[in-house]
Formats: sequence, structure tokens, C-alpha cells
Amino acid sequence: MEAREQWGTRAGFIMAAIGSAIGLGNIWRFPAVAYDGGGGAFFIPYLIALLTAGIPLLIMEFTIGHKYRGSAPLSYSRMSKKTEWIGWWAVFVAFVISTYYSVIIAWAMSYSVFALNQSWGDDTEGFLFGEYLQVADAGQIGSLVPGVLIPLIIVWVITLGVLFRGVQRGIEIANRIFIPALVVIFLIICIRAVTLPGAALGLQAFFEPDFSAITSGEVWVAAYGQIFFSLSIAFAIMITYSSYLPKKSDITNNAFITGFSNSSFELLAGIGVFAALGFMATQAGVGVDEVVAGGIGLAFVVFPQIINAFPALSGLFGFLFFLSLVLAGLSSLISISETYVKGISEKFNISRAKSVAIGGGAAALLSLIFATNGGINFLDAADYFINQFGVALIGLVEVIVVAWFLRKLPEFQEHANGVSDIPLGLWWRVCLGIITPIILGYMMFSLFVQNLFRQFDTETGNYEGYANSFVVISGWSVALFALAAGIVLSFVKWKNKPELARRDEGGKK
Repeated sequence: MEAREQWGTRAGFIMAAIGSAIGLGNIWRFPAVAYDGGGGAFFIPYLIALLTAGIPLLIMEFTIGHKYRGSAPLSYSRMSKKTEWIGWWAVFVAFVISTYYSVIIAWAMSYSVFALNQSWGDDTEGFLFGEYLQVADAGQIGSLVPGVLIPLIIVWVITLGVLFRGVQRGIEIANRIFIPALVVIFLIICIRAVTLPGAALGLQAFFEPDFSAITSGEVWVAAYGQIFFSLSIAFAIMITYSSYLPKKSDITNNAFITGFSNSSFELLAGIGVFAALGFMATQAGVGVDEVVAGGIGLAFVVFPQIINAFPALSGLFGFLFFLSLVLAGLSSLISISETYVKGISEKFNISRAKSVAIGGGAAALLSLIFATNGGINFLDAADYFINQFGVALIGLVEVIVVAWFLRKLPEFQEHANGVSDIPLGLWWRVCLGIITPIILGYMMFSLFVQNLFRQFDTETGNYEGYANSFVVISGWSVALFALAAGIVLSFVKWKNKPELARRDEGGKK
């Protein structure tokens, strides 16, 4: 049997795990979520969420991958034949996400060029949706947009090229380049941003605590949701990545390093973004609250406006900002795509090259729908439903199955403690067995109620005001496809299923 690929160094694994966790959401989602959640006060529920859900779940997924030595489907199959479908469900969710995530990276790649001479003009919103994306009405596909298609091809060439070269020579080397470069670039952005006129007003708005906000259950749910989505949990990524660890690898320490590194970058992103928003508010003569935005609007509408108003070196600042989005996106896309590349390779006993061509090729082809005139509408609906009813729901199912039905937590604790410097105790089992299921269960119940009822609410309307038919086709159907495909593939027999090699489990003699 061919020896399993491994990370060349511990630092290589940590860089890759951090690279997966640090993505576009750290830059354009966290600052707005923290501001809406009470500014500085939001860090209380955020830190509690990191310690009671984020890091415990990371430890669990690291342990699953390290113990069972396989992709998510193979690891779950080795854990219990009845749970293989969970691994495939996570893999198909990752597959769907990769098809549109790649398109957003392509936008950032285009905008890094536009930034050099502010090609977007004064009407940045009109440029994004009109001249650049040439947006059609929801439900219409239209034709391919050349300005999106060309960078999209480049994104996939880089991603599949890295995956083709394997774990050590591809993924590890790429993250050793991308992550340090990303941190250095964003530090430059932050240093420049905090020296701008009005930056102090933005930072005050970001850090000034509103302790009344943290009495709201919605703020706590938002904190847990931010931690959950930003750490790449339940994407099948961390299970796959940790399966490449050597036998003697510190699981718990690696999880703490990954978790706190991700949160540190989110804090850095918040400083840079709000310093720039403070500058924009000062230039416009309005309050910071009037310019706060998140998501695509922040990155591709508000930031170009900020760059337009820059006193000097605006082209360089804009280029660096969008380059940081490209680097953060690529490191995450590589990790997302590795989940189905490895899953396919192990399930059908084919080479990495073939699985990259099959899985990566299929994702690249399907991503073309998001590079059309109607692509942004399909992207918006697919992203919302696959994240809320894919990633979050998998996390809930995963922890309930492992903790309640299979009762694997004591076994996993023993395995992790056998190779780790920081021992796991009762707190870890309580977090995963009680706290995390309750929080995720409440999140899912609220989301289901909210989305099911508003389809019949003529006053509030559907998600983003889309027609019911469009939401069903582009939202609910996408989320259900990932689940159904995962269940179906779990019934397909393994071709020469690799046996779990006998080894010194948990470092015990």
C-alpha cells in the first residue's frame, strides 16, 4: 500500500490550518459582526465561543483525522460504517463552496488591477454591478462575463496546480508563501490606515464597548456563528489536513495555535477596516455608523470609495488590499478543494492527479455559472443556504453523533492526551457534549423557522427579496443536493478500501 502523504514539518501543517481558517470572511465579515455586537464588549462572547466551541471542535476534528488517518469520508467510515455519509456530506458542501468562492477571488484579482488607477471611477457601486459584473435579473443566467472569466481561469490554474503537486510540495509550500505574505501586507495596510485623518474615530467606534448588547441572545449566537464559520469547522478540511500529521503530533497545542492565530488576524482586520472607515466618515462629514458595511459591499463598493479619497499612494494601498483578499482566498480555496480531491482518490483508489482532474475539473466547470451575468444572484443564494443549512447543520450533526450516539469523546480525549502537551479534561467533554450542541441547535432552529416562515410572509418577503422559486432552486436545492449526494455516495462500495495500519495509538506502548 502506498505510504500516506505527510506534512514536511509541524510548521507546515500549522501554516496550512491557519491558511484554511483565514479567509475572506475574516476581512469583510468579522469587523461588521463585532461592531453590530457591541464593539469592544463583543469580544467577551467571542472569546467564550472560541474557548467553548471553536477550539474544542478543532481538537475533535484534528483527533479524528490523526486517529483514523483518512479524508473525512474514510475517517468517518473507520469510526463507524454508519457515519460515512457525514464525511461525504461535508465534502459535497466544500465542493459547492469552492465553485463560487473561486469567483469571489477572481473579482479580487480583477480589482487589484483596477486599484492601480481607480478604474472603478466615482460610482463604485454602479461600476461593480453594472460595468464589471453586468448583473442580470435574479433567475436569469445570461452570458459569461470576460472580466470575471479570465481571472477565474487563473484562480483555478493556481489552485489545481498546487493540489496536483501534493501535500508537501504543493499545499505546504503554497501556504508558507501565502500566509506570511498576507500578514505582512495586512500589517502594512493597518499601519497606513491608522495614520489617516479620522482613523481614531473609526477605532473608537470599533472598540468602544456597549455592554448592554451582550445581554442579547442574538449577539451570543453571532459570536458562536463567527467562530464556527471562520475556523473552517465541519468543512471536512481539518479532518483531512490532520490526517497528514505524523504519528507523534501535538494535537491540542496545534488547535490552540490555529484558533488564536485566526482570531488575532480577525482583530487585525477589524483595526485596518475601521481605521479606513473612520477616514471615509471624516472625509464625507458623517458618522462612522453611516459608512459601516460588511461582505461584498465592504470589499468592492466601500473600499474603492476609501481608496478614491486617499491622500497619497492610493493605487498602492488599493492593490495591497485586494492582493490580501486574493491570498486569503487562495489559501482557503486550496484547503476546501483538497477535501474532495482526497475523498475521491481514496474512495475510488485513483491517483492524486486523476482526482484533481475529476474533482477540481468539475468544480472549475460548475464555477462558470457564477461568472455569468446572473452569477452574483446565484452566488448570494447558494452561499447563504449552503453555509447555514450545510456547514452549521453538519457541525450540529457531527458533534451529536460523536458525543451522544457513538460516545467517542473519552476515546478521543485519551488519544489526544497521548500525544499532546496540554491535557484535555472534563471541560472539553462538557463543551462538546452540552454547550456546543445547545448553541448550534438553537442557531439551526432559529434559522429554519426564520427561512421557512418568511417564504409565506408577504410583508417581509423571502431571503433578500428573491422570488420563492429562485430561492428553492438556488438555495434550498443546493443545500439538499449536498446532503443527498453525500448519502448516495456512502452506499457506493470502496474500491480496495485502505485498512487502518496497526500503530502505536495515542503514543502508548
